[in-house]
Parts: sequence; structure tokens; C-alpha cells
Amino acid sequence: MDLRPGRRWAPPRFVLRGVSEKNREGKRTARERLAVEREKHKRAEKRRRGLVVGATVVGVLGLAAVIGVIAANAGKDDGEASGPVVVPSGAQGEDSLAIPVGKQSAKATLVVWEDFRCPACKAFEQAYRPVIHELTEAGQLKVEYHLATIIDGNMGGTGSANAANAAACAQDAGKFVPYHDVLFDNQPPEPDDAFAQDAKLFELANKVDGLDTQAFRECVEEGTHDGWVAKSNEAFRNGGFSGTPTVLLDGKNIYQDRTMTPAKFKQLVQEAGK
Repeated sequence: MDLRPGRRWAPPRFVLRGVSEKNREGKRTARERLAVEREKHKRAEKRRRGLVVGATVVGVLGLAAVIGVIAANAGKDDGEASGPVVVPSGAQGEDSLAIPVGKQSAKATLVVWEDFRCPACKAFEQAYRPVIHELTEAGQLKVEYHLATIIDGNMGGTGSANAANAAACAQDAGKFVPYHDVLFDNQPPEPDDAFAQDAKLFELANKVDGLDTQAFRECVEEGTHDGWVAKSNEAFRNGGFSGTPTVLLDGKNIYQDRTMTPAKFKQLVQEAGK
């Protein structure tokens, strides 16, 4: 150590160099740690943004899928409400909505709008069926049956529509009249939607000789004529009728005539044929 007058004391240089090196090392280490933390933060932020974007994409795709399902279902509903219109064999009249019974040469024409769940329709059938059969078989009367499904709308269910489709399937098999009669003879109480069950329709088909075939069952199960039934019911609603049954003899509503009886009806038909 130099302590001569006029000379300042200074710490040994090796000591300063040692401290400086440690400081630099400490700063470098701090900077590296900071850089590492920044890099970690960047990676974390990148992952977060990726998750947000991914979630957004999934949300958009999910919304698009939901919208697509809604649109598809809406289209499906519309299609099921009307469906393809498969006309039963031999159907006639405007838009082929009438199932004809009797000889076309008959002078008198009876138009009947019925619903297989309608109690008043059953009452009409039970009262007038014998004379209607007599007159059609004699060639004096032809009948045009139109099927409606208003009870389904009023009471809920699908029995009217299912029974109407089954009756149209019976028409394909040439068994409309006997199956039509069996359906009314075995009509359930109005609130009971028994005709909605295919099994019930098959059970009643067993009462008609030769009807319960594989072809008939497939026609019923697949709802082959559902679109035709829906179109027939639409025609009923647009026709301005007050309800079922609506029974028109040569254009005159005889069901609303309180003086009408089966005997009087028969007389009117026979007079029309003279």
C-alpha cells in the first residue's frame, strides 16, 4: 500500500474488478430471467388467444349447426305436414280427392265428408248405411267419400289421419267400403286416440277378408297416403263446411235437413233416377 504524501488511497483494482464482474453477472442473470418470463408470458398469451379464437370458432360453428338443424327441421316439418301426395287407386274428382263407390252411370250423386273419429259421422253411418248400400248396389246412387281429420285438431292426436290413410290403403286393395264400415263400427270414444296405433288398424283389418296383407301393412306403417289425406282435409277446411259429417245429395246438404230420414233419402234418390 502506497502511503506517501500527495498520493490518494484507492482500493486494490482486483477487488473492484471482482465486484464489477459480479454486478454484470447479476444484471445479465436478471435480464435473462426477465427474458424467460417474457417468453413464458408470450407463450401463455398465445395459448390464451388460441383458446379464445378456438372457442369463438366452435361457438360460431355450433350456432351454425343449430341454425342448420332448425332450418332442416322447419323444412322437414313443412314436408311432413303436406308430404308427397300419393293418390289412392281409383280416386276421382278435383285433385283426385274423392273415393268413388257405386256405378258412374248412377243418376244421383252423394258427396260425404267424414272423419273416422267423429261420433256424428258414426251416427250417420249407422242410420243411413243400409240404404246407401242398397242404392249403390242397385246402380241408382254413386257416392264420393272425402276424408277429413278435424277431430285430430280439436281433440289432439293423429287417429283421424292414421285411419284415413289406412282407409286409402284399403282402397288400393279394393277393400275401401268394408274397411270404412269396420272403422266406424269400432270407433273409439272421441277423446280416445286408439286409431293412432297401427296395431289397432291391423286388428280391424283382420275383420275384412283379404285385407291384412304385407302390402296393406307397409302402406299403413309408411303413411303412404298421408300427404293425400292432408290435402283432403285442407280442401274440407277451404270448402266452407260447418263440420262433419257433411252430406250433399246432388249438391244439397241433406244432413242439415231435420226432416230427412233414410226412407225420405231413398225416395229422393229413386226420383232422381226417373
